[in-house]
Amino acid sequence: MVRRLIITALGALALALTAGATAQGATQSPTAESENPINDQGSSYHFRSQITAVQPQVAGVSVQVLEFADRLQLSNHSGRDVTVYGYQGEPYARVLADGTVELNTRSPAYYLNQNFYGNVKVPASASPTASPHWVVVDRTGQLEWHDHRIHWMSPALPPQVKNTAKRTKIFDWQVPIEVGTRRGAIGGELFWTPESGSKTPTGAIVAFVVIVAAALLFVLFVRRRRARRPPAGRDHDAGAAAPPDSSPGEAW
Repeated sequence: MVRRLIITALGALALALTAGATAQGATQSPTAESENPINDQGSSYHFRSQITAVQPQVAGVSVQVLEFADRLQLSNHSGRDVTVYGYQGEPYARVLADGTVELNTRSPAYYLNQNFYGNVKVPASASPTASPHWVVVDRTGQLEWHDHRIHWMSPALPPQVKNTAKRTKIFDWQVPIEVGTRRGAIGGELFWTPESGSKTPTGAIVAFVVIVAAALLFVLFVRRRRARRPPAGRDHDAGAAAPPDSSPGEAW
């Protein structure tokens, strides 16, 4: 039983060390771009966007930030069409009243949003003045997209951040939208968040597992020592055995 407990504790220690290394690597500020925005700056807790307002306020329309500062998610159950506008004022995406989600493949934002820093070549067919070409991508009434307006567009540290240990506002942002015939915007703020406020306490977890493993090893050591000692009084009982000629079957 004790051995099983020790093996379990050691296994937990190994998992804690692995998790700590993974968490440390995942929370560092990115220096290079990957193909998936989730692995880039937007998923780092150092950069956090928060929504401050959604205008117009319409029942059934809600917006949230995903992956700290990587994507926006808009849900439309208002019975009205909701349109999201691109970087040059062109219609980029829309969620129709029936829940159909469409993207405009002639919007430059359609291509720019496919790369975390927008380092892509926009085809000539995409123009803010071109007639929209809508493509259905979903029918759930929910639109999710990467938007460059809500994150810091560089792997370098923002100049606003003078002290990385202090929470710092980087900028305000807006994403223009239209609900029915009413124009408005999703408003928000981007912040730098210090590491100490969000990092998983890996050191504390590892220390706890080490203490538990050490305690179990000590228990096993004590039990083994006790098992090797002869029981008290064993020699005395052997010397006091009944003589051979006694009658073990008789009792008085």
